[in-house]
Amino acid sequence: MQLNLSKPICFFDLETTGINITNDRIVEISILKVYPNGKEESYTQRVNPTIPIPAEVTKVHGISDADVADKPTFKEISKEVHHMIKDSDLGGFNSNRFDIPLLAEEMLRAEVDFDMKNRQSIDVQTIFHKMEQRTLSAAYKFYCDKNLDDAHSAEADTKATFEVLKAQIERYEELENDAKFLAEFSSRKRFADFAGFIAYNKEGQECFSFGKHKGKLVTDVLENEPGYFGWLLNADFPLYTKKVLTAIKLRAFNNKL
Repeated sequence: MQLNLSKPICFFDLETTGINITNDRIVEISILKVYPNGKEESYTQRVNPTIPIPAEVTKVHGISDADVADKPTFKEISKEVHHMIKDSDLGGFNSNRFDIPLLAEEMLRAEVDFDMKNRQSIDVQTIFHKMEQRTLSAAYKFYCDKNLDDAHSAEADTKATFEVLKAQIERYEELENDAKFLAEFSSRKRFADFAGFIAYNKEGQECFSFGKHKGKLVTDVLENEPGYFGWLLNADFPLYTKKVLTAIKLRAFNNKL
């Protein structure tokens, strides 16, 4: 089957030095860009993370320091990656909670502006968990009746994710072949940032979702406790979270003018 798309969608997968969104780095990225007419374009690149890859992580994805020693850094390929995805929605397996947040951090570190304002994000894992509660390898076997022999290879995982989504749409009548519907279906609680520090309330206003100001409007906290904004910018929060906070502060300032 062919996905019903109004714009391109890039399915992607990252292999990394670990699972910390703020501190870990990409060691391999694979992108499968699918156009509304069904045309496909792929891109796979190993990356020098500029930090050591822990031995226990190498055991998972098979990529060692030696394998990426002569590869480009993410900053060196960031414009190429951005060019490929800039006009597209995004899709992946656990992408809303891991791959997209980590990609955003790498992009911002490379001084490439990145946001999700005009994109949909389809998380195939969330659809799978809502329907069947399994892993990617099990999903591939369950939906496509194929074995994922190269699991934890970014390219194999990316292609499997794309095939699983198409099979999910064919299997479940309640799933619409529409990127916006699938993005909403595969999302959890709505957050303004990827890491979940700033959530939307029922009125669509940004609120802190952690700490002493949990549940309070971000605009109220930043106005009544100006020093808190400075603390947030200097603390170990993701760059994208800081970008969102800065945008909220600037918006509130401009509204006063």
